[in-house]
Amino acid sequence: MLKLRNLLLLLAVLGTVFAAASGAREPASGAQTGDNPLAGVRFWVDEQSPSWLQWRAFRRAGDNRKADLIWKIAREPRSLWLGRFTRPNFAVKVRRLIDPAEARGEVPIFTVLRAQATGCSPSYDGGGPSEDRATRAWYDDLARVIGDSRVVIAFEPDSLGTIDCLARSRRDDRLRLLRHGVEALAKLPNATVYLEAGASDWEPARRTAKQLKAIGIAKVRGFMLNATHYDWTAENIKHGLDISRRVGGKHFVINTAENGRGPVSYTVANRRRINVWCNPGLRGLGTPPTTDTSHPKVDAYLWINRPGFAQLCQGRPIAWYPPRALTYARLATTLERPQEGTRYGHKKRYPLSAFGIPR
Repeated sequence: MLKLRNLLLLLAVLGTVFAAASGAREPASGAQTGDNPLAGVRFWVDEQSPSWLQWRAFRRAGDNRKADLIWKIAREPRSLWLGRFTRPNFAVKVRRLIDPAEARGEVPIFTVLRAQATGCSPSYDGGGPSEDRATRAWYDDLARVIGDSRVVIAFEPDSLGTIDCLARSRRDDRLRLLRHGVEALAKLPNATVYLEAGASDWEPARRTAKQLKAIGIAKVRGFMLNATHYDWTAENIKHGLDISRRVGGKHFVINTAENGRGPVSYTVANRRRINVWCNPGLRGLGTPPTTDTSHPKVDAYLWINRPGFAQLCQGRPIAWYPPRALTYARLATTLERPQEGTRYGHKKRYPLSAFGIPR
């Protein structure tokens, strides 16, 4: 018995030595489960981002007022978006985002946007089976490129809320496709993954929870809310807790990049509420990224979206738009709910057209 015990001890020591010699890394503690895996993490700030370069440009031009405003965006860690647009040299471009962060002991946040639908009609097939195959391969490639690096992943914003935009025959295919991506990324030892779960002003919690279970929420840390919306943080906490109760108590993160003034919505003749999603006016930055949140189930407030980027509408491409960025910075708040006496986040009365509400 003593010889056996000594043999096991020797094997354990050799295993440790081999791991150290081969450069193997221990998985991040609680990357998917346990205590808050984001607590104490220093997130990476990309100094080649449009906001950082804009800040430098304003400083060089001597425009300190605008530089100070843009600095509110440039200084904060924001999610880095990856998708079919990450080309050519996909692997090289992803590692160029990971390696500098690792060198500084920091962690990049990635928003993965590969299965995003670009149409909405009873016949829209989202590219069909061939596109599904390409997307599955892309997920696998991304997992290989990340390897054992420490990253945070916000997975496929809007992918669940837009399922009804697909032809009926393609909706289950979309769920299976997303599940493949979840399974590929959930295997990464040092990746903390949050799945798309809409927003408090979108789909009901019951439906979202069912979809989350279908794509594998049990295999990852949790879900994200408000990734592309502007709704108040307090409303998303309430909505997230409802979803969490339905998916085994999972934790979640909330995008606060653009909700400092809350959402813009209006009602039409049949009392149906319409959200203004296409670049609503007079919006402000929300609470900067932090793990100091208003509820223990909320791991962090993160800037998953990219404040200062115009959305793909109004004849504009998705691109950095300095006037929009300056407005966001000028109207920044840390509010989690609307203040009494405000309308669309403002005490001053603006014409409805200023918010993007049609006349």
